[in-house]
Amino acid sequence: MQVWSKQTLRSALLIGCGFFWLTGCASDDGKDKLTEKPVETLYEDGSKAFADGDYKQAAKSFEEVERQYPYSQWATKAQLMAAYAQYEDRDYDSAIATVDRFIQLHPGNAEVAYAYYLRAICFYERIADITRDQNLTREAQRALQDNVSRFPDSSYARDAEAKLSLVQDQLGGAEMEVGRYYLKRRIFNAALPRFQKVVAEFQTTSQVPEALHRMVECYLALGIKSEAQAT
Repeated sequence: MQVWSKQTLRSALLIGCGFFWLTGCASDDGKDKLTEKPVETLYEDGSKAFADGDYKQAAKSFEEVERQYPYSQWATKAQLMAAYAQYEDRDYDSAIATVDRFIQLHPGNAEVAYAYYLRAICFYERIADITRDQNLTREAQRALQDNVSRFPDSSYARDAEAKLSLVQDQLGGAEMEVGRYYLKRRIFNAALPRFQKVVAEFQTTSQVPEALHRMVECYLALGIKSEAQAT
């Protein structure tokens, strides 16, 4: 299953939101102010900054479109572009907040599936290794599953499913890491539930074979031979 590249992610949004160069826009006479500009000029400023890789400035320009012209057709496009610029700037929390506002204000918009997907990616790209706290991994899992459930026929859902498999393996690996910690210290009663959880909740991951092996070790160490044999 194909996992979307960052370039594909960019292309999907730019096409969907009508990312284009505008001509004949009013000049700001060299001023850096974002205020008192026509909506087309503000949007073009954001587009140019985005194309130049100045994502922070791009987000500010797109946010200004929404602030000054909240009821225009430009505001809806600009809001999602601001979220994407924040994502490119790795300002993930701001991107999530902007996306959440977009979803709340425009639940029927044609790009709402992308908005849910972008929200999930903001969690997914911050997943830590299995030795660290997995709160963001669980947030990514919920957000990716939400995308799949709400938009099962979208191209974003297909990619979300692929990423969900990786997230599941990550969470299973984190449980294994804790279980091995207790096993190494011969705290078998604490280790066993971790391995059991992997087998019960992460059945499709690569962690299961080792989890079963470690369960056998725990049962034998605890003197429960019948369970060890069954496992």
